[in-house]
Amino acid sequence: MPSYGNFKVRNTTRARELRHAATPAERLLWQFLSRSQLGVKFSRQMPVGPYFADFLCREKMLIVELDGFSHDVQPDRDPIRDCHLQAAGFKVLHFPNAEVMSNVEGVVTAIRLVLDQGPTPNPSRKREGGL
Repeated sequence: MPSYGNFKVRNTTRARELRHAATPAERLLWQFLSRSQLGVKFSRQMPVGPYFADFLCREKMLIVELDGFSHDVQPDRDPIRDCHLQAAGFKVLHFPNAEVMSNVEGVVTAIRLVLDQGPTPNPSRKREGGL
């Protein structure tokens, strides 16, 4: 079973349910992220530890989250979740559903810019010549 940091990929039953119940904003953005259109593979509603990433690019360790009603109801959950995901090596981007619906091209451009930056270097002592 693959793992990311301290997280192991979990059962996909709930992820499958979430994919079938995608919001209009998720469906719209998926039209631009699917089929490696940005040069990397994205997956939808992927379990990462105890969380589900709206869109996950394993290669770039990037998670894209669309924030809608559930994020408005429990706003304190996002910073905690993001902290755990970032500690596991992921970069997390958030976009409001409304922004996707009104400016999907701008959202895709923002994602593309982050992808072009590549992964954040994580220097090790060995690579730096240390012990």
